[in-house]
Amino acid sequence: MHVRKAIDQDRHEVWEIFTAVIQTGDTYVFAPDTPKEDLEKYWFGAYMETYVVEQNGEILGTYVIKPNQVDLGSHIANGSYMVHPKAQGKGIGNLMCEHSLAEAKRFGFKGMQFNIVVSTNTVAVKLWQKHGFEIIGTIPEGFDHQELGYVDAYIMFRKL
Repeated sequence: MHVRKAIDQDRHEVWEIFTAVIQTGDTYVFAPDTPKEDLEKYWFGAYMETYVVEQNGEILGTYVIKPNQVDLGSHIANGSYMVHPKAQGKGIGNLMCEHSLAEAKRFGFKGMQFNIVVSTNTVAVKLWQKHGFEIIGTIPEGFDHQELGYVDAYIMFRKL
């Protein structure tokens, strides 16, 4: 498995991962019926860097890194990560986290923040904590979970 920058030819496979992940309505704010045209602004915007995890010519995961805010808040990175459901549990999230932290440092970011980590997504919370992220805030009922209704969401941060 290796991580590389995404190229135009990856868009279809990235869309397959994106749509499979958001269909469950339990980890991302994107509506399950988000149209394919929106992938451009959510995952391939000019202000972000997009990466994929590839193994034997197949894309198994993808992530983006971008400034968390504009201008005076742009020294803090933000990242979003998705693993194809069929490839979960193989260390891809861990690999992407390590890669993104190295890239964020290389780009000169001073920290990384996740603005909305769903509290019920315990796998993600534990993964981020393993990599030094701390919960710095809780948004009460900040996520409309498709099965559980409104659940808390965390803001997680780590200095670089």
